[in-house]
Amino acid sequence: MNEYVLIMRHEDGSKIASPEQMEIWMKQTMDWIGGIAAQNKFVGGTGLPFDDARVVGSNGVVTNGAFGDIKETIGGFITVRADSVEEAVEFAKGCPVLQGPGNTMEVRRIAKNDGAH
Repeated sequence: MNEYVLIMRHEDGSKIASPEQMEIWMKQTMDWIGGIAAQNKFVGGTGLPFDDARVVGSNGVVTNGAFGDIKETIGGFITVRADSVEEAVEFAKGCPVLQGPGNTMEVRRIAKNDGAH
């Protein structure tokens, strides 16, 4: 069994939704995570606040914000255990983030610390 990170890519919800809508989305997200945890497949995860985000370029230039000119950025991630990437994708399909037009979930297998990727 491998571990996969499910990366939530979306706009800053606080800029496009009311606090009440944000609360609804958070509850949906916690319910989604609870469903994965009930299968003993949830490993961990966290939200990534947009406040105080910085981007450091290869030239050493530091810019404020997580996204610069693009709207979509990483808003959080969770790590799950799955028998295959297809199973991890099925978990990702249930994420409430996908309710937003243009939002995406990226699924990436986590490299094992065994010298092989």
